[in-house]
Amino acid sequence: MFSDSLISELDRGLRAIAGVTQASRPTPVAAPSINSEASVGDDALTPEERRHVAGLMRVNHVGEVCAQALYQAQKLATKRPELRTAFEHAGKEEEDHLAWTAHRLSELGSRPSLLNPLWYAGAFAIGFVAGKCGDKVSLGFMSETERQVEHHLDSHLDDLPPHDLRSRAIVDQMRLDEIEHGQAARDAGGIELPAPVQRVMRAAAKVMTTTAYYI
Repeated sequence: MFSDSLISELDRGLRAIAGVTQASRPTPVAAPSINSEASVGDDALTPEERRHVAGLMRVNHVGEVCAQALYQAQKLATKRPELRTAFEHAGKEEEDHLAWTAHRLSELGSRPSLLNPLWYAGAFAIGFVAGKCGDKVSLGFMSETERQVEHHLDSHLDDLPPHDLRSRAIVDQMRLDEIEHGQAARDAGGIELPAPVQRVMRAAAKVMTTTAYYI
């Protein structure tokens, strides 16, 4: 029943917001370079770098909270079992990202965004609307979301301190997973969203990431 599925997904969402999700894969670890001192721990980060990295990881954590909401809503909206399975698979990998970023924030002595309930609710509503617009639109929305997240993670890899291998390994694996999710959505029939919709999505993401860096 739809109501049972809704309750199940909302319970999962509450656990995501509360930060009690568990990863099914180990946290990515980068192999230290023989000719680099980057293998040293977080003590190598200056206080300013630590605050900056925490801000970036908080943004990534918010992105994963939103990803949980989007995939849960899209899974509820579709009537095709194979798409529900695809959204479930992507959501499981995003749960790994959620757990990894939460753990990294804890290591840095920081916290997730205080606005996570708001981000989750907004993303869930958007995902459900996208899902009800049809499977091709829903998959197109998934594809465009993952494309924008990929570019966002690229910018984080450019911005993270070179010697912060722990954060860089996490972000790099997240990026690889997002590329795979986006390609899967296109292969399943996702359409290219109109340019104005893409711009609105980028603007909304900019507001979210800017706010989440601090709050």
